[in-house]
Amino acid sequence: MASTSCADEYGVEQEIGLGLLRGAQDVQTNVEKQLQGAMAMFTIRLPSLIASLIVACLFITNYSFATSAEIPPNNTDKPSIQLASTTTQPMVNISGYLVSEKLDGVRGYWDGKAMYSRSGRLINLPAWFIEGFPEFPLDGELWIERGTFEQVSATVRKTKASDAEWAKVRFWVFDLPDDPNIFELRYYRATKVLQGVSPFLAVIRQYTLSSNQALDSQLQGIIADNGEGLMLHKKTALYKAGRSKDIVKLKPFYDAEAVVVAHTSGKGKFSGMLGALVVKNEQGKVFNLGSGFTQEQRLDPPKIGSQVTYKYYGLTQKGTPRFASFLRVRQSQ
Repeated sequence: MASTSCADEYGVEQEIGLGLLRGAQDVQTNVEKQLQGAMAMFTIRLPSLIASLIVACLFITNYSFATSAEIPPNNTDKPSIQLASTTTQPMVNISGYLVSEKLDGVRGYWDGKAMYSRSGRLINLPAWFIEGFPEFPLDGELWIERGTFEQVSATVRKTKASDAEWAKVRFWVFDLPDDPNIFELRYYRATKVLQGVSPFLAVIRQYTLSSNQALDSQLQGIIADNGEGLMLHKKTALYKAGRSKDIVKLKPFYDAEAVVVAHTSGKGKFSGMLGALVVKNEQGKVFNLGSGFTQEQRLDPPKIGSQVTYKYYGLTQKGTPRFASFLRVRQSQ
């Protein structure tokens, strides 16, 4: 048997070590080539990736805008509408006014796309109800018929009232806020451009009377038919937001709002129930409302802090409402 020297053994080990080193270098080279290839592919594809991300972002943004546009939000500000004034004095120059029935409904402001209440709350009208409505603003009243205020008010306040409830309602237009002409011309324009546009939209009839006697006779006829009163709008008036002396509310009695500040206990047949509401009106006058309540309302009276509507017949010399009585709890519209 031939013997192996130490030098020969060292040479074999050296060859093995060099082989392993060359193998490791080849692996490193292959890895570097693969990394360079991946970087090249990423560099080539980077613009298309960025473009895809931009397109996706634009799609999401456009979808968000389209979705929000379909559902108009509540207005943060109240609509800029006109408000009527009241008077206890005989009207002067009656023929200078157009007269219409005062509807006891819910005020509505159509901005061309959606309808808002007097307080700026979105009124959720069905799509079929507003089909055909114009793209310009309208000022009017959501109304059913005489004596149905509570019914129309309940429908308007619901987030989603039934179709059967809305089918009873009409939007009665009494002015065109964006029209710069005098009221008489605005009215005639409304009768022409809004005629037949929708079965749920109508223009309230305006007419001229020649004297206070004719006005009183017309008012008495409206009241006899369970109506609320009359509205007088000066023919030459321009549309101006806020309280206007050019629009007068004529009723056999007046109504206003007040806040409940206290309850008094009932006596006699009302023992154990509400006797009267102590209220404070917008002028700061504090007085009692002791009549106009149903039995149920006396057992469960309006809460302290709530707002109520009361009727009265003029003012005393001290400015307190004369013969004031409770009408209803005022719901936020």
